[in-house]
Amino acid sequence: MDLLNCIKEAGIVGCGGAGFPTHVKYAGGPVEYLIVNGAECEPLLRTDRYIMKHLGDRVISAVEAVGEMLGAKECRIALKKTYTEEIKALEKVLKDRSSRVKLAKMDSFYPAGDEQTMVYEVTGRVVPPAGIPLDVGCVVSNVATMLGISDAMEGKAFTKKYLTVTGEVKKPTVLHVPVGTSFETCIEMAGGTLKSRYFVVSGGPMMGTRMTMEEAKTAVVTKTTSGILILPEDSSIARKTQISLQHMLNRARSACIQCSYCTQMCPRHLIGHPLQPHKIMRKLSMSGDMKKILNDKDVRNAAICCECGICEEYACPMGLQPKRVNQVLKGALREAGIRYTREETVYTADRNREGRKIPAGRVAARVGVMPWYDLKIDTCAEGTPDRVEIPVSMHIGAPSEPVVKTGDRVTEGQLIARIPEGAMGANIHASISGKVVAVEKRIIIERTGG
Repeated sequence: MDLLNCIKEAGIVGCGGAGFPTHVKYAGGPVEYLIVNGAECEPLLRTDRYIMKHLGDRVISAVEAVGEMLGAKECRIALKKTYTEEIKALEKVLKDRSSRVKLAKMDSFYPAGDEQTMVYEVTGRVVPPAGIPLDVGCVVSNVATMLGISDAMEGKAFTKKYLTVTGEVKKPTVLHVPVGTSFETCIEMAGGTLKSRYFVVSGGPMMGTRMTMEEAKTAVVTKTTSGILILPEDSSIARKTQISLQHMLNRARSACIQCSYCTQMCPRHLIGHPLQPHKIMRKLSMSGDMKKILNDKDVRNAAICCECGICEEYACPMGLQPKRVNQVLKGALREAGIRYTREETVYTADRNREGRKIPAGRVAARVGVMPWYDLKIDTCAEGTPDRVEIPVSMHIGAPSEPVVKTGDRVTEGQLIARIPEGAMGANIHASISGKVVAVEKRIIIERTGG
């Protein structure tokens, strides 16, 4: 079986973002650059750093194989200059293998791991608005995705996930657990929480999914889970999440002072995209009705927001939420059937871009997670839960179709849900051996003694 089919059969999806099926991403044809994202975009996460430091040989073997498959002229692992131990470990592997893979050492800024920002940092090329890296001859994949491909090359399906558990827990750590493991189990593996009441972020503090501790009790690890962050229930992140949509819109209409800092510091604006959040906020305040302004050119540019959060967590002096406004506008544009159309022009980065890159440490301080920013996490715990709940939809594309039924016995790595015929999706495999006890939106498997 060729490598592309190995990746498809193993159910590999992008581990650093929304879970785009990797076999689809790689089917676009030859590329000039294969860029492997090791920048660990969000503050506090240590997953990719652990993988690069301890599993670098497997990562680089996959990079070499994928680079050859794609016909890439250049293969680069992009990471931050401050990752000195990870750089040392990777450079040793590269030397021992006489590998053609090179390291691209970036400044420590946020969001260095944003796909389109990274393409510009490594190649100097601007991915056009609403475009993909392939538009400029590049493919970007996460370090953990490459680790999954390394497993696929050995005939192993994607059934386990590395993730960071940190914040208000007793033993912040990296975990390696079966897909479908409950957040509760992961938190217990990190020694439990330090507070009786807490707030949870799945992912990083800037772009992660935010949930109450009650909501987190039903959450499970998916193929895209990169971290679980435990915060105080009265943290600034928790308080902002509780602001109602209507109150947020009222504040946007009444308090925006049109300083334009949100635009000046917007990472996508700085690489030349026409996104200008301050204009969106102005037109929202003038109209008072979101639906009436959907046909406005500036408002339609909300569709190209990457939702990094710089605008509201760092730039806005009034504490407003341009990112959340853009999120709401994206939904309204989709509902109205309005698709983004870019102008045919040459996009160039802002000449002030270098001076406006935001240091990662400042972002951590501003968002209120500085107490855990400098934690050294270099341990990994293996999880062996007795029960997993595996969602049939944890990737971009159609939900996978179950091929098992309640009562079936399955073994770890066995196919339990497949890509629907003619659709984009990803295969899903049992992450533990046991008995299938439910098949709905989640396939639930319980480990059995036999």
